[in-house]
Amino acid sequence: MRAHHLIQSVPGVTVRHEGMHDIRRSLPEETPTALVFDGTTAAVMMTSPSDVEDFAIGFALTEGFICNLEDVMDFEVVSHAHGIEARFWLAPERAEAVHQRRRNMLGPVGCGLCGIDSLEQALRPLPVLPAGGLTFSCATARQATDALRVHQPLHDQTRAVHAAGFMDASGMIVLAREDVGRHNALDKLIGAMLRRGIDPATGAIVLTSRVSVEMVQKTVIAGCPVLIAVSAPTAHALRLAEGARLTLAAFARGGSFDIYAHPERIQTGACHAA
Repeated sequence: MRAHHLIQSVPGVTVRHEGMHDIRRSLPEETPTALVFDGTTAAVMMTSPSDVEDFAIGFALTEGFICNLEDVMDFEVVSHAHGIEARFWLAPERAEAVHQRRRNMLGPVGCGLCGIDSLEQALRPLPVLPAGGLTFSCATARQATDALRVHQPLHDQTRAVHAAGFMDASGMIVLAREDVGRHNALDKLIGAMLRRGIDPATGAIVLTSRVSVEMVQKTVIAGCPVLIAVSAPTAHALRLAEGARLTLAAFARGGSFDIYAHPERIQTGACHAA
């Protein structure tokens, strides 16, 4: 089995006002990762070659190949010279789901929808999250992305990867994952939560990226009611969040944030006094 490294140290030349000099930089690797269900390749994504099982499980859940871990009869990760295979053997009743959601594509790191063969699949209906439940204090929401920042070792080395973290009601990041692709990082996080038995309904997902359609889709399908991101949402992502009853906060950095959908889960009344 071939080992796939996370980082490559490379030489370069830096140019400054005062002149040029030689440098070395740590760059993140990205590796083709094939998602194979019962012998059929459904997708090939470019990923950081870490937490492969978390990524595969999260992808299978958020893309509709499985509904829970009981749907997976067996699983293995096989490394090749040019990439990685994540091989699933599913319960018989999931075979039709694999047929319906089958993709043949190479997904670049900036796109979570490449290769879907119909508009209906790209914009599939989302469940509506339950009303009520947990709420976050204003102070907790304000520090969410700062709390995630300390869980980004690969970013510290490369400045070139995204992170997704799960924050509990106290404001603690209890789990985080990194990847060159923002949607891959989120799939890794969701897969890790599923494997560890962490209920997504008990906290918030925190992102270092913008909020695009697939980020809302994956968060809602996972069952998490709050999404907090450091950058902006797209207009379509906001419409999906509103319809799915997802609390969406964005531009969360420097102790401030915007709320765009379902603010009832963040105690904004206390923000005025803070």
